[in-house]
Amino acid sequence: MKVLIVDDEPLARLRLRSLLQSLREPDADFQPELAGEASDADEALAFMQATPVDVVLLDIRMPGPNSHMGLRLAARLKALPQPPAVVFVTAHAEHALKAFELDAVDYLTKPVRRERLREALQRVAQRLRPATEPAPLEGPALVVSERGRLLRLPLAEVLYLKAEQKYVTVRTAGHSHLIDETLTELEQQLGDAFIRIHRNALVGRHAIRALELRGEDDETGAEGWAVRVAPLDEWLAVSRRQVAAVRAALAGQSPPA
Repeated sequence: MKVLIVDDEPLARLRLRSLLQSLREPDADFQPELAGEASDADEALAFMQATPVDVVLLDIRMPGPNSHMGLRLAARLKALPQPPAVVFVTAHAEHALKAFELDAVDYLTKPVRRERLREALQRVAQRLRPATEPAPLEGPALVVSERGRLLRLPLAEVLYLKAEQKYVTVRTAGHSHLIDETLTELEQQLGDAFIRIHRNALVGRHAIRALELRGEDDETGAEGWAVRVAPLDEWLAVSRRQVAAVRAALAGQSPPA
């Protein structure tokens, strides 16, 4: 895996060089090789015209007419016949969403930790697998922020979203993530793959396994409906007005008009 470091700070380049060297282990599933370094966008482009690379470790803020030259360089790299993978390395986390719009593989914040760099390069290695080995389908995803980093959650892994106080919990089989978007905004983003079962919950159609009368309805006090969400085996309340839509989802039909 040939790596180009692009950063205007010599000390930042030195740290990345050291980290790359530490990742060259005999039993590792990838071997990063430092192909070169550049201190600005023009130097980086000139280098890549002469020497193709697999991945660029790219700072966002570098000298140039625009303070975000790294983002502009990433956009130009996408137009190359064989564009390299891009991993942003920056002290400024506010540009993370824009970075993912440019199809960045990962977004690392300074000071870069060895394990985070390893994770990023492992993602690059997956993209570089031989064409004879089918790559997993990425498909649509939900981007969530957690502990200062962005995570891309494939919608196929998201089981349900539930509004609780000021946040929405995004639940997968192994984790819960908190985001500050509203359930209405998320419903518009997710489209038909998720169904509203209650004023406070959306459930992935792929995760619904059963619809039963269980407990009491929160709104009426009468016997209430609930759905079983797999593989968690959790039960979530269904409002009476959404029962018909959930039945249709279980049957694989369009919701009733």
